Amino acid sequence: MTLMETDPRTARAGSHGRPVPVADAREPSLGRPAVTSITMLIMAVVFVYGCGASGRSGAPGWIQGASRDYPAEQYLTGLGQADARPAAEERAYAAVARIFRAEITAQSRDWESFLVQESRGTATSARRVTLEHVTRVTTDKVLENVRVLDAWTDPRTGQHYVLAGVNRAQAGSALAERIAELDRGIAAEVGEARQSTDKLGAVRHLRRALKDQVLREALNADLRVIRTSGQGDESRYRVAELADEVTGLLHTHFVVDIEVSGDHAEVVRRAITEGLVREGMPVGHRHTGAASSQVLLVKGVVKVWGVDVPDPQFRFVRWCSDFTVLDGDGGRVLGAVSKSGREGHLTVREATAKAVRVMQQEVASDLARTLAGYVYGETELSGAPSAPAACPRDDRAG
Repeated sequence: MTLMETDPRTARAGSHGRPVPVADAREPSLGRPAVTSITMLIMAVVFVYGCGASGRSGAPGWIQGASRDYPAEQYLTGLGQADARPAAEERAYAAVARIFRAEITAQSRDWESFLVQESRGTATSARRVTLEHVTRVTTDKVLENVRVLDAWTDPRTGQHYVLAGVNRAQAGSALAERIAELDRGIAAEVGEARQSTDKLGAVRHLRRALKDQVLREALNADLRVIRTSGQGDESRYRVAELADEVTGLLHTHFVVDIEVSGDHAEVVRRAITEGLVREGMPVGHRHTGAASSQVLLVKGVVKVWGVDVPDPQFRFVRWCSDFTVLDGDGGRVLGAVSKSGREGHLTVREATAKAVRVMQQEVASDLARTLAGYVYGETELSGAPSAPAACPRDDRAG
C-alpha cells in the first residue's frame, strides 16, 4: 500500500527538442549521399519522441507504484514529492501516518461512550480532540519504525521524491508486544476491581483498565493495517463493557448530593447536575440512596450583585461562587472550587443574565472535573484543600 504526497504547485514539464539544421537534399553534400526529405522527417520524429520519452529516464519504479525492491508484502510505504528534500521527506512520513489515522478513526465508533465522557460531553469538537490524542499516541509508536527507504531527484524539473516506509514484520512484532503488555495490565486491573471490597478502589481500577483498553484497541487498529491479512489480536475485554461496569458500580454504591444557596441557586444547581451527569456521576439525594451508598456532597454558595463603574454606556455586575466537595459520611473536604468574575451589558438586567450564564458554565465545569478526578483517582489530594474564598464574607458589593 503506497500513498503519495505531492506539491500542488508542481507541474511536470515536458521536454522539447531543439531545431536541427539540415542540408537541402537537392544540394550536393561534398560526396555524401543526399538525404531525402522523407528520411529527414523520420529522423526528426524519432529525435523529438526520444527527448520526450526520456523525461524520467532513470526514475525508480516506486515512483509509479509497485517496486521490486520494496514489495507491498514486506513494506507499508508512503511517497512524498516537493521542491526540497526535507519537505518531500515530511510528506512521505505524513502519507504513511495517514493510513493509520484513517483506520483508527473508522474503529473509534466502538469507543464513542468513552470519548463522550472524556471530552466532558461538551461538543463534537472536544470529542474529536480526544480521538486525535489517542490517535497521535498510537501512530507515533508506529512511526518510530518508519524510515526513508529511497529518494530520487528528477534531473529535468528538480523535483524531489522520497519513499518512506515501515517493515511490516518488524512493526507488527513491536505492536503485538505492546498489545500483550497492555492486555496483562488490563487483566490485572479488572481482577483487582472485581475482588475489592472497597468500591471506590474498584471504580479506580476499572477506570484505569478502561483507558488502557481504548489505547489497546487503537494499537490493534494499527496492527490490522500492518498485517497484510488485516487481522489484529483478539481481546478479552471491550470498551463498552468496561464502561458499563464502571457506571454500574457508581450508580449502585455512590450518590452525589448537591446543595446550593444564594442568588440564582436553582439554575446553578441544575447546571452542576448536568455537568456531573456528563461525567457519569450518580446525582441524587443522600436520603434517597441505598443505605450502603457512599455519599459525596457538593455544597456551596453563589452571589450576584451590581457594581458602580464610571461608564456612560455599560452597566456591570459581579458574581462569585464558593463550593466544597465533601465526603458525606465523614465530612472530610475532598476538594474546593472558587470562581468569580465581572460581566457588562447595556442594562443591569442583561448584565445579570450574562453573569449567571458564565457562572453556570464555569462552576459546573470545574466542579465536575474536581469530583470526577477524585472518584476516578486521577487527582491526588495532598491534605485538606484550602477553604474557598471567592465571595465576600458579607453582602456588601466591592
